[in-house]
Amino acid sequence: MKKALLLFSSLFLINISAQKKGKDYSEILKSKNIYEINAFLRDAHPDDPRRSVLKPRLMEMMREYLKNAHPQDQKVKQMQEWLAVLKRKPSTKIDFDELNANIKQKQIARYKTELETGKSSVTFTPSISQNAIVVNSSTYSTTAIPDSEAEEFNMLMSVSSVEHKNKTVKILNSLFDNDPNSKECIVLIENNSDCNIIMRMEGIGNTKYRLAIPSRGDNSVVVQKGDYLFTSVVCGAQYASQKTIQKPIHVALGNPEKK
Repeated sequence: MKKALLLFSSLFLINISAQKKGKDYSEILKSKNIYEINAFLRDAHPDDPRRSVLKPRLMEMMREYLKNAHPQDQKVKQMQEWLAVLKRKPSTKIDFDELNANIKQKQIARYKTELETGKSSVTFTPSISQNAIVVNSSTYSTTAIPDSEAEEFNMLMSVSSVEHKNKTVKILNSLFDNDPNSKECIVLIENNSDCNIIMRMEGIGNTKYRLAIPSRGDNSVVVQKGDYLFTSVVCGAQYASQKTIQKPIHVALGNPEKK
């Protein structure tokens, strides 16, 4: 009886904690949704007894998904990565240092290939004045809006082979540089929106950088360490954020919500 009361109290407190975050996991044991169970395992307390039931269920669901997936299914890679993590960890949650290490290795591989081939691996659709798309989340409709940065974006993306090589060498040097006293570091911007964007980084005095990032792509730049105001226009919506850069950072932007 005492064990039952303890289990009930534990579940009650964990559910209250989850609800405070805006998530209700009270019915999670009935769930057949991979993403819902995956989110629960990331959020739940390490001692939550439901983990012992849901982790093996999630792994089996992922194996079943991969078994029946279409060869061109873009979710396959993500499922494989999650399954690999679950085999050695209690959830797919990755800490900050591990995330940075993964990103760093992917960036090194990418820019080494670009340096060897002499070609950029970035694919993008050039901007035109009317090709910025806004998705209305309430009606699932799309609207074309003027892109005032179209010409500037295309200019920034159209670098010469010499400029591209110099930038690639600088980025690789920064990625391999582990000196904490270095005056520069790398900034990676990930653009998960449906629009091409330009990220502007303004520091002290005349220290300014601008980086073009294609829709559903990413781009990197090496900057002087310091305090910066990051600004951008993402599918017609203004983005602004203050950031102190003392070590490599990763900034991800998505589609703005429209009401």
